[in-house]
Amino acid sequence: MAVLPLASTVREPATTASRRADWLRTLYRWHWLSSAACLVALLAFAATGLTLNHAGAIDARSQTVRQRDRLPGALLASLKRAHAAGRVELPDDVAGWIVDRLGIQSRDRAGDWTDQEVYVALPRPGGDASLTIDLGDGSVRTEATDRGWIAYFNDLHKGRNTGPAWSWFIDVFAVACLVFAGTGLCLLYLHGRARPSTWPMVGLGVVLPLVVALLFIH
Repeated sequence: MAVLPLASTVREPATTASRRADWLRTLYRWHWLSSAACLVALLAFAATGLTLNHAGAIDARSQTVRQRDRLPGALLASLKRAHAAGRVELPDDVAGWIVDRLGIQSRDRAGDWTDQEVYVALPRPGGDASLTIDLGDGSVRTEATDRGWIAYFNDLHKGRNTGPAWSWFIDVFAVACLVFAGTGLCLLYLHGRARPSTWPMVGLGVVLPLVVALLFIH
């Protein structure tokens, strides 16, 4: 009686077509995930790019609010002690009183100190603010300027006076855009043979900005 050998499963090497299909599935997955992650931010950055490019044609009316008040004696003494100790930020009790009375947030902001006064610059997206406290009599002067919501979003576009959290968001958003563009380029490469106009359009996208930069920017 003949003994038949046990059947063994032999994995055939992946064909070129199957490897291409795997790459396509992976690229499509990363392409749509990255596009979904950065879609809203990409639209916002494109829109604010237009408003920044035509800033002179947009009517932006700023509003400035000035306020005056006077520190209580105990807080003025606390401010003088901070100055004598070489502190650059306002004491917490003084900063808390200012935000309660005047609505100006100055906590953890470095000030410019002299023997006569302390000046704190408080820039912010879409506006500006400042705080001045007289070390002699405790008089407080604040000035807050609001340049409108278009200026606010323009400053977000530039990352101007936005703080570390927004800076991190821009970095993550930039990485998502790089993934979106990189996977798109790979998909163009894989589908380019079936679409003859692919690479001329890609070349135009490279050459056109170079021509404009070389010929029209001085």
